[in-house]
Amino acid sequence: MLEERLKDLKLTCIADQIDRWLQEAARHQWPYDDFLLKLCQEELSNKQEKRCDLNIKLAKFPYIKTLESFDFSYQTSLNQGQIKDLSKCRWIANGENLIFLGPPGVGKTHLAVALGIEAIKKGYRTLFVSTQGLLASLAKANSENKLEERIRALCQPKLLIIDEIGYLPLDRHGASLFFQLIARRYEKGALILTSNQTYSHWGDVFGDHVLATAILDRLLHHAVSISIKGDSYRLKEKLKAGLVSKAEAK
Repeated sequence: MLEERLKDLKLTCIADQIDRWLQEAARHQWPYDDFLLKLCQEELSNKQEKRCDLNIKLAKFPYIKTLESFDFSYQTSLNQGQIKDLSKCRWIANGENLIFLGPPGVGKTHLAVALGIEAIKKGYRTLFVSTQGLLASLAKANSENKLEERIRALCQPKLLIIDEIGYLPLDRHGASLFFQLIARRYEKGALILTSNQTYSHWGDVFGDHVLATAILDRLLHHAVSISIKGDSYRLKEKLKAGLVSKAEAK
């Protein structure tokens, strides 16, 4: 009967383990208020874990990566203490931006995903998009006269992660759509961006140096910029597996 009533109240975690909790309470002779507090803490922890798991799925990460799995010893140009401090997510609360620059394979997306997961754990709604996927969705919305609706939706997450800026050049229309999104999120929501291009080449990426300057002006006003210099992790794994020789890697 007790288990059924708990499930009616949607206290499923407590309901599934009520017999164990009752035995523990009897063995340790917990006072009623301590017993109830422990039950509430268990249920709350379980609900928070489920909510976090759901929000990680809704964020649409390409894969799950953590800061613990990042090999800082391989990328010595990174300040591990700085990354650890960024994982506290104070910059997200302030609506600031974080930009990772570096060649392909150095761990930019890994860090972006890992920090996105840390943001979700701290209660920040997060969304991950590739640059090409983002522009395709904006162009589609624009053709359907739903651009305002789409931009408004992309402004909802407290943290928006845009991956792979610069891997393919943008046409002027795409660059304009990108600018509109950045302008709308300016000082309202945080961004993580990754790019294989230094800022001096963003004019070529966006096909318009004036527009690129306007985008960078908004992105860099409140931003932390981190340049990763090192070898590709994918190359590291190939070397370890013996798929390429050190001479070939140079």
